[in-house]
Amino acid sequence: MLQSSFTTSVLISEENERAIIVDPDRQGKYILCFDPLDGSSNIDCLASIGSIFSILKRKEGTKDAPSEKDALQPGRNIIAAGYALYGSATVLVLALGSSSGVHCFTLDPAIGEFVLTERNMRLPARGNIYSINEGYACQWEAPIKEYVESKKDPSRANNKGKPYGARYVGSMVADVHRTIKYGGIFMYPATKSAPGGKLRLLYEGNPMAFIIEQAGGLASNGEKPILDIVPTKIHERTPVFLGSREDVEEVVALIKKHKN
Repeated sequence: MLQSSFTTSVLISEENERAIIVDPDRQGKYILCFDPLDGSSNIDCLASIGSIFSILKRKEGTKDAPSEKDALQPGRNIIAAGYALYGSATVLVLALGSSSGVHCFTLDPAIGEFVLTERNMRLPARGNIYSINEGYACQWEAPIKEYVESKKDPSRANNKGKPYGARYVGSMVADVHRTIKYGGIFMYPATKSAPGGKLRLLYEGNPMAFIIEQAGGLASNGEKPILDIVPTKIHERTPVFLGSREDVEEVVALIKKHKN
């Protein structure tokens, strides 16, 4: 369908090792980066899964044939991003950039249409939920261990006397959607076995970072905003820390302190 839409020229998919180049007679000006099925390991147990996408634009005036190099742009160049979440309901969350906000549309099966159900979704400045796969704790670097332990300790000042709740679905779409709704932080840090991070920049990190920033939150790789990273390959990976502004600032400050 995307190749037949006359709007796309390059498609970058999590499922394809190389970029998909649209036939010349059907090419358009847009580049689409997408993960068609996020959280596929959740299918057999009926947990939530989703799809993620972002849209870029080819540079105007270029005479070169479309190639995967066209997709190697920083996330700041994204013109629209979104995700679909297939859970107790099916929703489409969409961000169009230019401070137009993040909006949620819910599928109404009775009419077969997506209906606007939440306008201008915003993250609170701080939440009380952290989301991370603690099974990899033995491979975390020191600042991540310290941060997670601080969220469990009610005596820490930033916790306001209460520990954070731990929530982790194992589908980035589901975990990020909950983070947008309730606040808090979603983390997928680098580990000893994946020192460059595990989540892919173009079709996981960038679109989610774009949506989170449009909703008033922050998204970082621990050292810089995810949207400022200039990719060098289409399946590049990155650590991810995103969510409520104060929560992300706190973990980034801790990482910086350990580096000094």
